[in-house]
Amino acid sequence: MWAMLLQRCLYGGFTLVFVACVVFWVIEMLPGDFCVNYLGRSMTPINLAQCRAELGLDTPVTTRFVSWWGQLLSGDFGTSLTSRAPVSDTLMPRLANTLLLGGIATVMAIPLAILLGLIAALKRDSWLDSSLSSLVLIAMTVPEFISATLLTLAFAIWLPWFPAITVAGANESLWNLLPGVWLPAITLALVAMAHMMRMTRSNTISVMDSDFMNMARIRQLPRWRLVIRHLAPAALLPTISLAAMTIAWLLGGVVIVEQVFNYPGLGRLMISAINDRDMPVVQACALVLSVTYVLCNLVADMLVIVLNPKLKTA
Repeated sequence: MWAMLLQRCLYGGFTLVFVACVVFWVIEMLPGDFCVNYLGRSMTPINLAQCRAELGLDTPVTTRFVSWWGQLLSGDFGTSLTSRAPVSDTLMPRLANTLLLGGIATVMAIPLAILLGLIAALKRDSWLDSSLSSLVLIAMTVPEFISATLLTLAFAIWLPWFPAITVAGANESLWNLLPGVWLPAITLALVAMAHMMRMTRSNTISVMDSDFMNMARIRQLPRWRLVIRHLAPAALLPTISLAAMTIAWLLGGVVIVEQVFNYPGLGRLMISAINDRDMPVVQACALVLSVTYVLCNLVADMLVIVLNPKLKTA
């Protein structure tokens, strides 16, 4: 088991190094740079050259790549070209806001998805199963920006329970940020919950038809014991990987939702940085999101290995 865990950690480390290299080179290949965007119509060959020399953009790309790796290995994301401040000073408050949004959406989505998936499987082919499956199908197929618009119409205009957009800044306190979190969190939770519920229902039905569940029924065990002690653990084990992917998606796939609700998170920061051609900020955002995906998958692999008796002895 420990060899398998070590192997997963090594794969995760190699993946991060590969992603860091790809992120740097892909962003470097984008057309234009910060100075062209910053100078705009007032750009002349002289002030363009001065701007690039001042910001170090006139050095060869390989030199900047080596310098970027040196800064990255020392825990420094560099300096923002827009604010001229360390990237970490801009990144950390936005990352905290996105973690808050993703955390609330996760707490909403995962327990509810598992519960509804189990209920739908236990009531298979009933009107309740059909209704839940239809709602899940709708939630999966409707794009996030449409879900966000409908929720805004329902809960910000018709029923003025929540603000339509977030007016708090990136460095606001938790108390000031909370009113604007709920609608984006519900939007994210709806999509995440739909995928997890379908997976839970499918796994539960598969386990219900297995031999050990038939033996448990022959022994006439109480229904609650049958579900909680035998059915749920076996059915939810494959769901762990999907839960990890869902958490990673909630943290990394919030770009559209943050834009719709004007939420001051990592997604909005990355979009703004791309528009400004602020490459150090774009690279840092992309790298943080990649690390989130890799870490979530790594934790899921470890949990599956620890919880699966067959893999423990492998």
